[in-house]
Amino acid sequence: QVQLVESGGGLVQAGGSLRLSCAASGNLFSINTMGWYRQAPGKQRELVAIVTSGRSTNFADSVKGRFTISRDNVKNTVSLQMNSLKPEDTAVYYCNYRGWSTIEYNYWGQGTQVTVSS
Repeated sequence: QVQLVESGGGLVQAGGSLRLSCAASGNLFSINTMGWYRQAPGKQRELVAIVTSGRSTNFADSVKGRFTISRDNVKNTVSLQMNSLKPEDTAVYYCNYRGWSTIEYNYWGQGTQVTVSS
């Protein structure tokens, strides 16, 4: 099992910034990705950004140029720096950890609310 503990989030005005962090613990995998997904009311959960254990990144088109993702492979943490926030970024943000051995393992954090006011 892998446990994910999220921090950050909250309420911010449009144009502002927030930082989300997530710490993974438990039976971790050497080959893994860590990242963030989000789910707005009435919408499906969608990818925001992920980073592999080799530090390759992937971003949703809607956040490119505004969000950055980083990870600390020693502390097993991932952070999402969100700048120039827009009201449409409002959602519950979920930390995600995927690891591979013979099969894929997929874990989720409890979610943290991000609200961007106009």
